[in-house]
Amino acid sequence: MLIEIPAAAGPAEALVARPSTGAGPFPGVILYMDAFGLRPRIEDMAQRIADWGYVVLAPNVFYRDGTAAELAPDLDMTTPEGRAAAGKAAFPRVGHLTPDKALPDIDAWVKALTALDGVAPAPIGTFGYCMGARLAVRTATAHPEVIAACGGFHGGGLASDAADSPHLGLGKARARFVFGHADHDQSMDPAAVARLGAALDAAGLKASNEIYAGAPHGYTMADTAMFHAEATERHFTELRALLDGTLKG
Repeated sequence: MLIEIPAAAGPAEALVARPSTGAGPFPGVILYMDAFGLRPRIEDMAQRIADWGYVVLAPNVFYRDGTAAELAPDLDMTTPEGRAAAGKAAFPRVGHLTPDKALPDIDAWVKALTALDGVAPAPIGTFGYCMGARLAVRTATAHPEVIAACGGFHGGGLASDAADSPHLGLGKARARFVFGHADHDQSMDPAAVARLGAALDAAGLKASNEIYAGAPHGYTMADTAMFHAEATERHFTELRALLDGTLKG
């Protein structure tokens, strides 16, 4: 179901997925979408994770640019050409979502999730895909008091030379981290993966920071040409172990 959240720049839609069976309360988690936005694939992933025993909130982080329906891709992204064309429309929105905009929104997402009916008291978890992995890390560093689990999958720009690179805030985090990087990813090359690992170690954080061999950037997205079934299932396995180990202890 879609709900409306009072975010920093106005009302924002968010998808909420709940377990199909069982009685709550359930731990809450925030799912950050990839650049292509809220759409059936994100809904399917949210429900699969919800059925592990979680309430999942997936906000439309691009709400400043339009509703989820307005921004949803209308091309066949299962072809390389279709995905590239959809990217031309989507990627400018990623650049517009600078940290000064994202951080107040993150406060709103955390507040909204913890206020939902049937959500257990903190701690909560967060995870994201592509640019959503950056948002997940920023959530863990901005709200260390409540974020116990953070996952990032085929993320880009997690440990760059930029002054506001997400990895620079890891000293504030208390969460356990799991990263599943795409192979030969120009947005997260081996040097960046190593830089991220060094930052995690320096912060004394429990973390897994792995490159998934043969998995392209965007490997979890079954509605695109980059889908990699084996890497996707590995990500689900590692994500579930992260969430269960930190939020159901």
